Amino acid sequence: MYARSVGIDKEPAFVWWVNHVIKKQHRIISKVYTRNVRKTEKFGITVPRSVKEALDLDRITNTDFWAKAIEKEMKNVQVAFKMLERGARSYPGYQFITCHIIFDVKPDGTRKARYVAGGHLASTDVITYSSVVAKDSIRILLVVAALNGLHILSCDIINAYLNAKPREHVYFIAGEEFGEDAGRIIIVVRALYGLKSSGAAFRSKLFADLREMGYQSTRADADVYIKARSKGSGETYYEYVLCYVDDILVISEHPEEFMQSFSKLYQLKNGFDFPTTFLGVDRLPCYLLLICTVALS
Repeated sequence: MYARSVGIDKEPAFVWWVNHVIKKQHRIISKVYTRNVRKTEKFGITVPRSVKEALDLDRITNTDFWAKAIEKEMKNVQVAFKMLERGARSYPGYQFITCHIIFDVKPDGTRKARYVAGGHLASTDVITYSSVVAKDSIRILLVVAALNGLHILSCDIINAYLNAKPREHVYFIAGEEFGEDAGRIIIVVRALYGLKSSGAAFRSKLFADLREMGYQSTRADADVYIKARSKGSGETYYEYVLCYVDDILVISEHPEEFMQSFSKLYQLKNGFDFPTTFLGVDRLPCYLLLICTVALS
């Protein structure tokens, strides 16, 4: 419909599919809706749709799995909230939104709760786009690491978005997950999951922190950062930091030095370690390529 409205539906890149999509639009939309309807069970475990339902499931099964998941998540996101005095009914200059908890079950049966904001209710004119490192960049730099004898470490930032400040000015009314504080007005002071600009806000903060550490974004891929370093032999090389939202990959002669400094800025999930995979890209093919290269030379 957009292609037709701007008169580009006859262009080669559009003409072969636009008419088909418009004819089938209702069927396509219904398929997408069906695919996104929340399942009531996952791995044989009932997935609740509200805090009340989650706590009811705990009572029925005589467990506290969902209660612990809720408690853990609320503890993690407390830094994102500023609670107003009792009796407040609004906050001038801020938009009202709703917030809720979404639930999930991991393959090992672990219950997971995530507190998210209804960002669709807030209008914003700030930048919301946030890029991530390209998989081609990862593959190329893994080859660079293999050919130059560099080492690799990776880490995952815990509650990454909450490290940044939000670009929207929003508030909400606390629900029953806040216990005795239910019904109070809460201002969102961190980039809560669900807000439109949270991804961009976190990426901006991450870039600023990496720049403070001496790294610069590359022209070929804005999410690959480099810094000139010297090897023990005196040879100059580039140290690489690859960022895919909260997943960080470091390629360096001594990547642990970066990780130790980085862990002072962000809380890391299970520390840092050598990656067996990174976003589905295995390091093994790089060593096979290195072997072939050496053999041919």
